[in-house]
Amino acid sequence: MQQDNNEKYSFQKFIQLWLIPIVLTFFLIVISFFPTVVENYYSTGLYPHISKFQRKIFGLLNFSIGDVFYFLVIFTLLKKIIKLIRFIIKKDARKNFGNSLLIGLRTILWLFIFFQILWGLNYYRTGIAHQLKIDKEDYTKQDVELLICDIVQKLNTIRPLISNDSLPQPSFKNIIEEAIQLYDTIKPTYHFINYQNNAVKKSLFSNVSHYIGFTGYYNPFSGEAQLSTNIPKILAPYIVCHEIAHQLGYAQEDEANFVGYLVCSKSANLYFQYSVYLDLYKYAATELLMMNEKNTHAWELNSLVRKDLKDIRSFFLSQENKLEPFMTALYGQYLKANRQSKGLDSYNDIIGLLISKKKKYGGI
Repeated sequence: MQQDNNEKYSFQKFIQLWLIPIVLTFFLIVISFFPTVVENYYSTGLYPHISKFQRKIFGLLNFSIGDVFYFLVIFTLLKKIIKLIRFIIKKDARKNFGNSLLIGLRTILWLFIFFQILWGLNYYRTGIAHQLKIDKEDYTKQDVELLICDIVQKLNTIRPLISNDSLPQPSFKNIIEEAIQLYDTIKPTYHFINYQNNAVKKSLFSNVSHYIGFTGYYNPFSGEAQLSTNIPKILAPYIVCHEIAHQLGYAQEDEANFVGYLVCSKSANLYFQYSVYLDLYKYAATELLMMNEKNTHAWELNSLVRKDLKDIRSFFLSQENKLEPFMTALYGQYLKANRQSKGLDSYNDIIGLLISKKKKYGGI
């Protein structure tokens, strides 16, 4: 009888420890291959409720709880590594190592499950192109050249209207607040862009951001968007709008870029418009260079725009270090693991969306 109870207990323990996470992982992987199902039942069904709840809770705090979570995870990992090294030194290393490996594997499974449920499934939705009824078509070098000419015209028109000298330096707090208000005003134009319960915060890691290689990021476990304050301020409006797009479930980087563009370009604030077109110029110029076209139309930019681009480039060159390329490469692999095969170059896919939108609706 006692043996039967022990076997029953062992079976229940197996289900609790392994069967449930394995089945859930398998289910989530299968679902990811059905974008329409993800779009209809998760991205526009379950996820908005999850994200609003996260932002409602953690938005009450004036600091990033997600950053605290990341710090604790890193601290715990370091402790585990030290503990593992001690296990290896001891005589019973084989047994302890096996147990540690199983615990680590189970932890990874549960992290994957929570990540996918809280946000990650959005990587597999039909997304903004579907919502705007545009197709990601193949485009030519001529398409990109026509696009970059439009962007250059926007930059040359907007920049002198802002200032004939150095750019203004609004506070990061004001930039964040204005970006949040802008999302509210955009709802009548794009009904599917509905941002409520804001939670956009300054990153606690801003002082080391150049080592990690980020300007902003989204934490799927807390629903918060973070902005690094160690960047040229003209970049901040577009970055904040990009990160809010992640909060709304646009996980792929080109889609978050595109939603950020839709919002920033409609702003009455020329500073926000200039911020987005500066970044779009960079993406379009990079695309032309990748097509072996050396003419990026930089000579057509007025002197103020050229100076701003030079100042931004000089800033990031001054921040270069040996750790950043490693962290950047690691993030590129993360994007590839989430079906963005171009890695960091996925950000540049906004060019295809812009060209498709321009062909269907006209203008940028």
